[in-house]
Amino acid sequence: MRLFDTKVQHLKYKVLREVAKASLTDNLVNAYRDIPLDIIKGPKPNYRCCIYKERAIISERIKLAMGGDASNDNIIEVIDIACDECPVGGYEVSQSCRGCIAHRCKTVCPKNAISFDHNHRAVIDKEKCVECGQCEKVCPYSAIVHYKRPCQKACSVDAITMNENNAALIDYDKCIECGACVYQCPFGAISDKSEILDVVTALKDNPIHKRKIYAIVAPSISSQFSYATLPQVVSGIKQMGFHDVVEAALGADLAALLESKELSEKGFLTSSCCPSFVSYIEKHFPVMLPHVSHNLSPMAIVGAHIKKHDKDAFTVFIGPCTSKKKEAKKANVKDSIDAVLTFEELQSLIDAYSIDLSTLSEHKLDNASYFGRIFARTGGLSDAMTQAFKEQAIDFDFNPIKCSGIKESKVALLKASRNKLEENFIEGMACEGGCIGGPCCLTHGPKNLKQVDAYGKEAYEKTMKDAILPFEL
Repeated sequence: MRLFDTKVQHLKYKVLREVAKASLTDNLVNAYRDIPLDIIKGPKPNYRCCIYKERAIISERIKLAMGGDASNDNIIEVIDIACDECPVGGYEVSQSCRGCIAHRCKTVCPKNAISFDHNHRAVIDKEKCVECGQCEKVCPYSAIVHYKRPCQKACSVDAITMNENNAALIDYDKCIECGACVYQCPFGAISDKSEILDVVTALKDNPIHKRKIYAIVAPSISSQFSYATLPQVVSGIKQMGFHDVVEAALGADLAALLESKELSEKGFLTSSCCPSFVSYIEKHFPVMLPHVSHNLSPMAIVGAHIKKHDKDAFTVFIGPCTSKKKEAKKANVKDSIDAVLTFEELQSLIDAYSIDLSTLSEHKLDNASYFGRIFARTGGLSDAMTQAFKEQAIDFDFNPIKCSGIKESKVALLKASRNKLEENFIEGMACEGGCIGGPCCLTHGPKNLKQVDAYGKEAYEKTMKDAILPFEL
């Protein structure tokens, strides 16, 4: 077993790996029959009531691994059959209730939803309760607890409710496809669609069509494959048939240089690198849309550069993000990026090819500067822009606010929308900690921050202007 944070990730990985294998051996026609039997061998179930339900869920995972529901443009989907174990949630009275005589909970309830049983313990009428939370606030024993499903708790934009069968239901008008629910669901009932088959097909067709396939890797990759060095991961990607591996951080260098110029001209700006942050503004703060940077993300910048020099190139972005899959379909990006893989999918593809990364020689990356590479963590973009002002000799009083996650971003955007924000640049990241906290990282933790910074320092001697020389050729 490779290193994953959870068994849900490992199960997802196994399905992706087997689907990729089936495609490589031209055996996809039997995938729905063979893969559930290979993964759920029986005779006893592992987690559910029976092996038949477990195999049915695997079949639904196979659909997502093969691209999911084509009629649904959203990247995140709910596997209804897998979503049946979580309590409905809401406010509950715990055993800590002492049956006190103050009855503060009842007094503050605006809907008269609280009564008392024969033991004088509080009881909440769920049909009357509007979940305002006033009772929880005033209880002296903290005996009233607000239970939320893990997916609802993870969603910072309140996009998840329940359908008539109590399965999770995503409001796509609110969803920003950050993938927080994907990572936090303990049963893996919410997942992202995969483009792994598109990549396998391109790799299989490459010897015939002689089309060069490029991998554009996010800088957070430096913290992910703990059993091999990053240069070995690069070698593994090339061994699968990729023509070259390019750092998305190279585009980050250019993005910082361009964004600093734009900020100096406009006086106030929000970042455009995180697609979920941009989507959050589009759906929840449309008044702030004119202030979003007009520059493309690092992924799109590098993809466009590759396509400029090789119009037949097939470009694959590899990173920790679910929303990059949606960004790649935008009108101003779709001609630059052909497919998106997550780190989970990359690990699945490597193992489908039976490649042992730890045995490979090293192919070192040398595209970006230190500042482009640290885009992977919160504050990295702001640090890069500080450097960009220096390198371009732009006299501007740069005062950024660095937002780790949607909750912090919401506060900054609220203040800015009311002209009460002191800072003149909002660096918004949907994931806490930045891209190193992405939902499709193999692992999450403090070590990822240290490893990304260490990776950046390997290119410390290179200026941002040095790094972007390829864009000027």
